[in-house]
Amino acid sequence: METLWSPWRMKYITDYENPGECIFCTMPKKQDGPENLIVHREEHCFVILNRFPYTTGHVMVVPFEHKSTLEALAPVTRAAMMELMTKTIEVMRREYKPQGFNVGINLGSAAGAGIAEHVHIHIVPRWVGDTNFMSTVGETRVLPEELEATYQRLAKAWK
Repeated sequence: METLWSPWRMKYITDYENPGECIFCTMPKKQDGPENLIVHREEHCFVILNRFPYTTGHVMVVPFEHKSTLEALAPVTRAAMMELMTKTIEVMRREYKPQGFNVGINLGSAAGAGIAEHVHIHIVPRWVGDTNFMSTVGETRVLPEELEATYQRLAKAWK
């Protein structure tokens, strides 16, 4: 499958230790911790922090099945993704108290999927005024919490 080029995708892939392998298939093989960013696992899917988040707490619900579309997943996996998405939002509400959420699935490179080969759901907690000109003008995101601190906080919140 041809993937559109993007600087984000290139950085994610080139900084990754196993280029050419699916990040969402490789990361679950590692022990959970700040290295693989997986904060919670269930039978059919897991929750992983986005290494390049839009806001603090930006996570993804990812199935263990390596499929590029929702319809290719087993029905039980699709249902498990929706349930885990709901649980993740509940955990985020308790831990971060966001004022809203962006929840979405980018299906295919043309739709903006950075890793189009492995379907996943983005959950982005939002607060009024959480973005500013830095993303547009400076091509830089300013986050109030370091990724490792977010990992520690969310991993603890799941327990």
